[in-house]
Amino acid sequence: MAFDRERIERAVREILLAIGEDPDREGLRDTPKRVAKMYEEVLSGYGDSPENHMVLFTERYDEMIIVRDIPIYSMCEHHMLPFFGKAHVAYIPGNDKVTGLSKLARIVDVYAKRLQLQERMTQQIADAIMEKLGAKGVMVVVEAQHLCMIMRGVKKPGSFTVTSAVKGVMRHEPTRMEALFLIKGR
Repeated sequence: MAFDRERIERAVREILLAIGEDPDREGLRDTPKRVAKMYEEVLSGYGDSPENHMVLFTERYDEMIIVRDIPIYSMCEHHMLPFFGKAHVAYIPGNDKVTGLSKLARIVDVYAKRLQLQERMTQQIADAIMEKLGAKGVMVVVEAQHLCMIMRGVKKPGSFTVTSAVKGVMRHEPTRMEALFLIKGR
């Protein structure tokens, strides 16, 4: 997906005019360019795919692998305001294949750097790891604060939204409990 920076700049200029600002005043003169560049960065997941980060290694390992506390920064598709927090990814390899640990964080970023719903993003991360890695099981837990709930509307600072996606053998109660303990039972 190609970003149309100039179109975004024109739209931001129109927003500034619509709220009664002077887009030509010193402090705002370069704001449309800065906003366009910011959107290109924070929404870069549209131009990326989890396949770009799935480096597989042959390794006979059939126990749980967890990367927890992966920082996430995303944009709510309803209000185009940020939500942020952390993701925890657990998987049990299948087919004697593991991926690099940093690749799990990169897969999280692919989906976080799009206009999102936290629920969808959680599911997309789990599906990608399950399918592309051929995992026996996957659990993804995302904890986030949403600025659309903090600074507008209901105005509830300190509230967290927690979502999970559980696939394959991770659905079995003992395995699920082990994953949750390792993620949260510090």
